[in-house]
Amino acid sequence: MIESLQKYHAYLGDRLQVELPTGSGQPATLDVVAAEIATRLIRIFLPDEAEGGRRPVLGGVDLFQTDPLWRDHILFYGYFHGDNGTGIGASHQTGWTALVARLIQEYGGV
Repeated sequence: MIESLQKYHAYLGDRLQVELPTGSGQPATLDVVAAEIATRLIRIFLPDEAEGGRRPVLGGVDLFQTDPLWRDHILFYGYFHGDNGTGIGASHQTGWTALVARLIQEYGGV
């Protein structure tokens, strides 16, 4: 989806704008929308300073969140909790989630 938005923006440029976020009345080009979606996906994997450096993807598992031997070993789960970003499902099958590594490269880790 992100790549498609980037391609549409490359073709249409600033002529096409949508509301971001929905209901805000604020127009945004498709490249801005793509960047926002990428940023939100990336944030699931980054330490959140407001939460004491906890990573949403690691959920409430204190071992993974605080232990120096575990906290920086990020798992790419198959699914995520829609409200808090906690990784659920298979962690041994990186699947589509490993694509976030490309987003981190492209968008600089937020």
